[in-house]
Amino acid sequence: MSVFGERAVVLSAALLFLPGAKPALAADMAVIEKKAAVCAACHGPQGNSINPIMPSLAGQPKQFITTQLIMFREGNRKDPQMSPMAANLTNADINDLGTYFSAQKPAAAAQQTGAEKVAASRRVIEQNNCASCHGADLKGQQHIPRLAGQQAVYLRAQLRGFKAGTRFDMDGQMTSAAQGLSEKDIDVLAEYLAGLR
Repeated sequence: MSVFGERAVVLSAALLFLPGAKPALAADMAVIEKKAAVCAACHGPQGNSINPIMPSLAGQPKQFITTQLIMFREGNRKDPQMSPMAANLTNADINDLGTYFSAQKPAAAAQQTGAEKVAASRRVIEQNNCASCHGADLKGQQHIPRLAGQQAVYLRAQLRGFKAGTRFDMDGQMTSAAQGLSEKDIDVLAEYLAGLR
C-alpha cells in the first residue's frame, strides 16, 4: 500500500471521531449490541475471547478497532474470517462496533506469569521501547492496540508474522521492532502480556 493509501485509511478512521459522528444514545445500545453479538462467535462475549487464536476486543482503543475494521473492509489487511465479515460494514457499523468494544471491560487474567519470565519480558519491553507506542501500561492508545490481557497464542502468531513480514503493518513499525526478537523473546512476551490487566 502506498503512503498516500495508508494515510487515507487512517484519515477515514479518524473521520469517525468528528463531531458530526453522533454518540450512541441509550436507545441505540440495543442495536449496537445486536451488531456486536455476531462478533461473539469468534471474539467471545463482550469481546473477551475464549478462543486462544482469536484476539480479545474488549477495552481496545476505539480508533484501533475502527482502523482495523476499515483495513479489513478495504482489503489492506486480509484474513479468511475477518475479510468477509468486514466487507459489507458501513462507516456507521464500524463506528458502533468501535464504540461498543472499546467500552467493554477486559476479563480478568486467566494466567499468571512466573517471576523469571516477568523479568525477562520487562527487559524485552524496555529494549524495544514497546511502551512508547502501546502506552506505559501496554493498554494501547489511539490506533495502537492494547496488548495487556491479549490471548498469548494470538500474540505469538502476530509477533511471528511481523518478524516474518507476513503480517500487515501499516507503517512498518512493528515489522521493524520484531526483527530483533528471538523465539524465546516472543514466547516470554506473549505469556507476560496475556497475564496483564
